[in-house]
Amino acid sequence: MSPLNTHTLRWRGGWARIGPFRSNGDVARLTMGVDAPPSASVIERCLGEAQARSYKAVVTNALSAADSMPFVAAGFSVRERLHLLAHDLHQPPPIAGATRRARRHDHGPVLDLDATAFDAEWRLDDGGLAEVLRATPVTRFRVTPELASTISGYAVTGRSGRTGYLQRIAVHADARRRGHGRALVADALRWLSRRSVDRALVNTQLDNDAALALYESSGFRRLPVGLCVLGRTL
Repeated sequence: MSPLNTHTLRWRGGWARIGPFRSNGDVARLTMGVDAPPSASVIERCLGEAQARSYKAVVTNALSAADSMPFVAAGFSVRERLHLLAHDLHQPPPIAGATRRARRHDHGPVLDLDATAFDAEWRLDDGGLAEVLRATPVTRFRVTPELASTISGYAVTGRSGRTGYLQRIAVHADARRRGHGRALVADALRWLSRRSVDRALVNTQLDNDAALALYESSGFRRLPVGLCVLGRTL
């Protein structure tokens, strides 16, 4: 998804971005930033914009149960369910390894790495990475040391007000179980803690046992209500 192909709608109390879902030009990704669950008229406006741009279907970002209800009423159904975990940041984990700031020339290796960590539907392209990096007002983008000719892991952490988000983390398939993921999570949580954030959130797929084990061993706890990704045809 190219940022040039993304359209932003704004209204009092929120915004929505509409653009291609990964590399599938027929499916729109609808990402919302709202103070409260969107109204039916807002959702209809977004669907109308997607139809005007010749999309055949729409997929939402991960939504809470409360935020998903207006979408269900508008004909969306559950596409995927996700665990939601929280960390209170009272005791962030100790530094677990070296990380460094990601630079522009790292974006290509990061996308190559991402392709080894996620299946085709969820891996990032250039536009997807750009969307992750601008999803919150303040962002930290870190990588772990090189593996042969590429980096071994990366993480994007965001802060919005007093809430932090571990938005994306991946370790190269050839570098797992060497502490890279733990180093990236520790760096993210300590960074958020230094900025007086009250709570950090992360989500992961229900069957991602390795990610769950990493997060829980780093002090995250599963919340009783998770998130869901919704979709519908147009």
